[in-house]
Amino acid sequence: MKKTLYLCLLSTSLLAQRPSVPINVPNQLTVSANPAKQGFSAERLKRVDELLQGFIDQGLAPNAVAMVVRNGEIVLHKAYGYSNLERKTPSRTTDIYRIASQSKAITTTTLMTLFEEGKFMLDEPISKYIPAFKNPVVLVKYTKNDPVKGAYETRPAKSEITIRQLLCHNAGIPYEHPLDQRPEFRIPFFGSKEPDRLEDVVNRLAKRPLVKDPGDGFTYGLNTDIIGRLVEILSGEPLDVAIRKRVLDPLGMNDTYFYLPPGKASRLVELYSKSADAPLTVNPNDTYRTLAVSGARTYFSGGAGLVGTIEDYAKLCQLFLNGGTFNGRRILARKTVDMMLTNQLGEDNVWDRQDKYGLGFQLITPNSHYGDQATPGSFTWGGMYCSEFTVDPTENLIMLVYTNVHPYAYYGDFVRKFRVAVYQALE
Repeated sequence: MKKTLYLCLLSTSLLAQRPSVPINVPNQLTVSANPAKQGFSAERLKRVDELLQGFIDQGLAPNAVAMVVRNGEIVLHKAYGYSNLERKTPSRTTDIYRIASQSKAITTTTLMTLFEEGKFMLDEPISKYIPAFKNPVVLVKYTKNDPVKGAYETRPAKSEITIRQLLCHNAGIPYEHPLDQRPEFRIPFFGSKEPDRLEDVVNRLAKRPLVKDPGDGFTYGLNTDIIGRLVEILSGEPLDVAIRKRVLDPLGMNDTYFYLPPGKASRLVELYSKSADAPLTVNPNDTYRTLAVSGARTYFSGGAGLVGTIEDYAKLCQLFLNGGTFNGRRILARKTVDMMLTNQLGEDNVWDRQDKYGLGFQLITPNSHYGDQATPGSFTWGGMYCSEFTVDPTENLIMLVYTNVHPYAYYGDFVRKFRVAVYQALE
């Protein structure tokens, strides 16, 4: 009897020590031998090829890489066009792209691992951890014909900025600010080749007047860069180290970086620009073009600074489809994932899309003006260089499409027509 009890206790102890990873979710992405088994028409999937190759052939995009995953199986993973038009370098699925604001979901995921460790609460004021944000003010008026040296007026904000408000872009902090050319408020938006440090940049950002009261509506901006600094404070590590240890390495996202190692620099695609009435040209902004491979390499923009492959990002998407697990690792609890994918904006919307925002993700609603066929409850976001992901939990489906063009007159056509083409191939 004692031996039986001992064996039962030992068995229970061993089970308790196993990682909490469900056995019925995909822990790796595998290539589908037959897309039809995953509910796709092989014939109708050809329309995705025709669409993206058409962008290339018409000179509307230099390249594209696309990935579609259903039930953990890759039903499409292709590259189109040229990673470098001048050199006629064929695009490859392993090319590395600037993912800009898709960095936000990775930084947010990193922060939420710290939330689960009890390091903070969502409705605490950010000033508890970054004192420079104490007693925020709101811009009331400024001299529009001289925003650099002209006078401006502020008033005290109605409340402090909370961590939750930063995560759902409801803090009154924009990207483009009326006073952002004043020396005391000037900060790097999407990265810096100068020897800037995140701590210094965020402290300068805290001095800028808000454009709305905290909690007074969706204002897309530099919120996630502040979250990146919070990660540093709570983890005691630089943001790039914390992200790699907590998210990238555990998921096997081995080609995602702020700054590429020399051996991978040649895989970064060239950056182009395209207006509606002009041909593709190389983007003239040297920082945007070469940030990931040159410069001081000291500034980590959690809101816009990462580069990576499309397959790497699909792993992050699958993590959220799986309820917080992938690659044999639990990164987040299922209930944390549920909370991140729950509306945090109340009655407010993301711009004019009639969609909501969770913690790090746009949430497609039944009234969406952007989601097209995406099932309500799907989540999405993209980056300014033209990249986007959409995850549809109802269909157990992941869709990603990348190019690198900025500014891009055909951004909406590129990402939304791709999504339409994928859905129309679904049986």
